[in-house]
Amino acid sequence: MIFVDNQNNYDASVNIALETYLVENKLVDEPILLFYINDPSIIIGRNQNTLEEINQAYVEKKGIRVVRRMSGGGAVYHDRGNFSFCFIKDDDGSFRDFASFTKPVIEALHHMGAIGAELQGRNDLLIDGKKFSGNAMYAKDGRMTAHGTILFDADLEEVTHALKPRQEKMTSKGIKSIRSRVTNIKPFVDAEYQSLTTEEFRDKLLLAIFKVDRRQDVPEYHLTEEDWAKVEEIRQERFGNWDWNYGQSPDFDVAHARKFPFGLVDLRFNISEGRIKEAKIYGDFFGLGDIHELEAQLVGVRYERQALKETFEQINLQHYLGQVTAEELVSLIFD
Repeated sequence: MIFVDNQNNYDASVNIALETYLVENKLVDEPILLFYINDPSIIIGRNQNTLEEINQAYVEKKGIRVVRRMSGGGAVYHDRGNFSFCFIKDDDGSFRDFASFTKPVIEALHHMGAIGAELQGRNDLLIDGKKFSGNAMYAKDGRMTAHGTILFDADLEEVTHALKPRQEKMTSKGIKSIRSRVTNIKPFVDAEYQSLTTEEFRDKLLLAIFKVDRRQDVPEYHLTEEDWAKVEEIRQERFGNWDWNYGQSPDFDVAHARKFPFGLVDLRFNISEGRIKEAKIYGDFFGLGDIHELEAQLVGVRYERQALKETFEQINLQHYLGQVTAEELVSLIFD
């Protein structure tokens, strides 16, 4: 096995592009281990409806990046208090064999004092009955990655805020996440590791996995400028692209209603590829204009706050609905 250093990139779109590049391009003849730490971000499973998984208003307010990965599974929250590990190799029939891939991590954690760490169920690492690591896999053209996260010192309050969508009427064909009781692994490791930063703990885990005492003894492939240029191409095409992160969501229907002083407004949207495919507006308001004209102007607009606000600002809403502003309508939808 050989290690690839991501050079302390904290951008989730870069890190997932790097992982994808290493899967789709065989740079070495042996398995690769990759670690990365992300700035606050939500990583969405390949088959999920992004908007069904996140608290969008909170995500926008906090500037949390949303990135859709290549693998399936559920949505996870990342910040500088956790890190991801990725084992990348030829697919030799071990796809879905989570036990073989998580074994080196579990053994290293045992070495660091977290004796109770174990794989439970299909793909989760637990300690004291609580989940500290979720794992997923992705394969393409005979190559694969088995990757997981380790909660070390993550802000668990942010996990619940960012991944808790507002309760609303939404029906979707996406694969929904199942929330588990979670914990950081930090309280369970030996005292000498509890004062470490996430980066320092990651580096100690690296040594434990390779069973060496010095960083220079870890075998490593050094990424070239050409490698990084190709990683950036992948990032721009996919993981840094709204159409990939949001537009790849399965179709879904959503309804939003509120009683305003001028009457009830009931918005019904069908969303396809992240955009409004069909819009219906109901209510007991007294509009002067034909409401179908307003509905038609919403078709094709991205189902996101800023795009809808800009669209509403270009429409004479008072003509169709009553005394309502663009901000009030987007607040009805997203807050």
